[in-house]
Amino acid sequence: MTNIIALNNNFPVASNGSMDAYISYVNSIPMLTEKEEYEFAEKWRQEEDVDAARNLVLSHLRLVVSISRNYLGYGLAFADIVQEGTIGLMKAVKRFDARRKVRLVTFAIHWIKAEINDFIIKNWRIVKTVTTKAQRKLFFNLRSQREDIGNLSDSEASRIAKTLDVSKEDVIEMNMRLTGTDVALIAENGEESAPIDWLADNDHTPELMLERKSQDRIQTDGISYALDHLDARSRRIIESRWLTDAEDQLTLHDLAAEFNISAERVRQIEVKALQKMKSYLEEFAA
Repeated sequence: MTNIIALNNNFPVASNGSMDAYISYVNSIPMLTEKEEYEFAEKWRQEEDVDAARNLVLSHLRLVVSISRNYLGYGLAFADIVQEGTIGLMKAVKRFDARRKVRLVTFAIHWIKAEINDFIIKNWRIVKTVTTKAQRKLFFNLRSQREDIGNLSDSEASRIAKTLDVSKEDVIEMNMRLTGTDVALIAENGEESAPIDWLADNDHTPELMLERKSQDRIQTDGISYALDHLDARSRRIIESRWLTDAEDQLTLHDLAAEFNISAERVRQIEVKALQKMKSYLEEFAA
C-alpha cells in the first residue's frame, strides 16, 4: 500500500507565524457525511486513491487542532504539536476500515494522541525521566486533575493518586517537576556565588573516577583471574587468610593442622602465592 505520509506535501502546513490562518482554513473544510466517508475510505482501501485519502485527512484536520490544544502546557510550539497530530491522523487513515462500522473520528483519536504523546516524550526534558506506563499516565493527566497550578494539598494529592491509580508520593514528585522552574547554574550580574559552586565535587573528578573504576576491576575480576592460576592448596591459604571476613580468617597454625604441615611451611606457601598473584594482576591490568 502506498505510504500515506507522502501525502503531507499536499496539505497546508501549520507554522508558528500563521496558526490563526491555518485554524481558520481547517475549520472551513466541511465534515464528511457517513456515506461520503465510507465511499472515500473504500476507494482508498481498494484502489489506493490518493485523492480519496486526502479528502479523509482534510475533513478531520479540525480534530487534530482540537486535540492539540490539550497539549499546550508542555512548552512546545503549537504548530509542531499540530504537525505531529496530523501525522497520527494520516496513519489512522492508512489503517481505517469503514466496513467495521466505526467512524473515522473515533478511530483517529487514538492515533493522533499517540503521535503527539510520542513527540512530547522525545522532546520535552522532564518527560525523559518518565519511564513507566504509570508515570506517563500521571504526567499526561496531572495538569487536568489539579484544581490550581502550584503546590498540591495533601488531600488533593491523595485524590489524584486514587483517581490515576498511582502513589501519592509519585503525584507530589511529578507536580514538583511540572511546576519547577529552571535555575541558572552560573553566576550572573556580578553575583558572588551560584548553584554550580555547590555542585563541585573534587572527590569525583573524571580522572579519579576512571582510576577507581580500574582499581575496582583489578580488585574483582583481576583477583579472580590471579586465583585461577594458583594450585588448590595455595588458593585455599590465600582465600582463608586474606579474602574472608576478619572473624572467619584462619591462622597459620589452623592451616598447618589442616594440611598436616608446619606453620612456617604455610607461611612460605602464602608468600610464594602472593608473589604469583602480583605478577598475574600486573598481567591482567596491562
